[in-house]
Amino acid sequence: MKNHKYMLAMLLSSSLLVGCQGDFLNLPSETSLSTAVYYKSQSDFEQAINGAYAPLRDLYNGGTYGAWAMGEMRSDNTTYKYNPNDRGTIEAEFVKNFLDDATNGVPRSKYVIDYRIISRVNHLLEPIDAVSFDQKIKDNIKGQAYFLRALAYFDLVQYFGSVPIHLKPAKTQADTSQPLASVEDVYKQIIADAGQAVSLLPSKADQEPGRATKGAANTLLGNVYIVQKRWAEAEQVLKEVTGYELMPRYADVFELANKNGPESIFEIQFKDGNEGLHSSFFYTFLVQPITAEETTAITGIPEVARTIEGYNIPTPDIMEAYEPGDVRKDVSVGFVTAHGISYPYIKKYCHAHTQSGKTGDNWPVYRYAEVLLFIAEALNEQGKTEEALVYLNRVRSRALLPVSSASTQSDVREAIIKERRVELAFENKRWLDLVRTGSAEQVMKSYGERVKANPSAYYFPEGFSVAPTAFTDIRILFPLPASEAALSPYF
Repeated sequence: MKNHKYMLAMLLSSSLLVGCQGDFLNLPSETSLSTAVYYKSQSDFEQAINGAYAPLRDLYNGGTYGAWAMGEMRSDNTTYKYNPNDRGTIEAEFVKNFLDDATNGVPRSKYVIDYRIISRVNHLLEPIDAVSFDQKIKDNIKGQAYFLRALAYFDLVQYFGSVPIHLKPAKTQADTSQPLASVEDVYKQIIADAGQAVSLLPSKADQEPGRATKGAANTLLGNVYIVQKRWAEAEQVLKEVTGYELMPRYADVFELANKNGPESIFEIQFKDGNEGLHSSFFYTFLVQPITAEETTAITGIPEVARTIEGYNIPTPDIMEAYEPGDVRKDVSVGFVTAHGISYPYIKKYCHAHTQSGKTGDNWPVYRYAEVLLFIAEALNEQGKTEEALVYLNRVRSRALLPVSSASTQSDVREAIIKERRVELAFENKRWLDLVRTGSAEQVMKSYGERVKANPSAYYFPEGFSVAPTAFTDIRILFPLPASEAALSPYF
């Protein structure tokens, strides 16, 4: 009930008009103003679009409610370090073990945050054409808004399936309840919004770093077409993603000095320090319990002991997925000692910062390497296998691997998915890849059997394992949050 009331308040409020005009990263204020009173100038809309981006930090950072729990830890790439002495923060465990239900806070958080973005965009788009200011700036703001709404609905439909479509600000309580739209209709809306974004947004060279661009919108649209298996359309729009290039070394991609760099298409912006703009997912991903000294050994700064439960720990399965000589393995995975035992951790997000728990790493949503692999997939599925290998091998070459030995369409299909797994490891891609390729049930049931056969290999202390019912019902979609369904006449 509390969460549903919060979402109603969010949908009804116009308090999205936020952020400082001079600082794109600023968090939104909670000051509530009516749309008619507030939206009077270009500056108002510039602040409003800043506010529409802000929830993305909650979505991708979010402690145990981060997007990683559903996009990465749901899969065979990562897991949790079971802590029998702390059972207070375990909702992400249920997501991992396919024991979650409609009351689980992890999917509820994603659902609410995505609709918060949608609400802020709707409040911005409704009045913007009635206010006179520079058309080029107006188009840019509108393009960013359409991109963010498309991104939010794409997130919702992939994880929940049928969801309500809200395209106008909710001004009454009745407006907050809409029927569930079909998956087909949600995708139609995503394609329409992404298409609008493509037509309105500037190139990366002409856009402020960190904001959506024409390339980001085309990448999103291409991703949608990939999921829908509309291969020719995917190829067309993804080949229009220009002005980007692979960084020379894989490690370069994640260095703080290269934020929003040549390979970056869209990433969530964070900032080291005390301004409330920092990321902290690196610490969430550390195995726990861990002493202060053991954490300091990899961060190099004074730390405190961490005693709850570590999440998003690389599994033995992902460790074995790297080919010999693949430089991405050492960039992506490191090892830390926790109470005298060595465990893997996600190293690609471990960079210098000044204060414990407050890092400056951004979260990559789309990189050019993924565009190349998307194009390879779209080409291969159209029978253009030789051309597909050219794009696949560009990614492999950067990893210092030989050209792929795959030759048939079937073998190249498998090679591309394997390449995606290691190239995009820990970037929230693996679960959705398993779903769209139809392999989620087989892969995760086999994974569950390995966990039950050897719990200690998956970081369970002696005498502990997953519940017997874990991994028996591999559900593709998450249930709509009970806190929403209880008060909606439509679901």
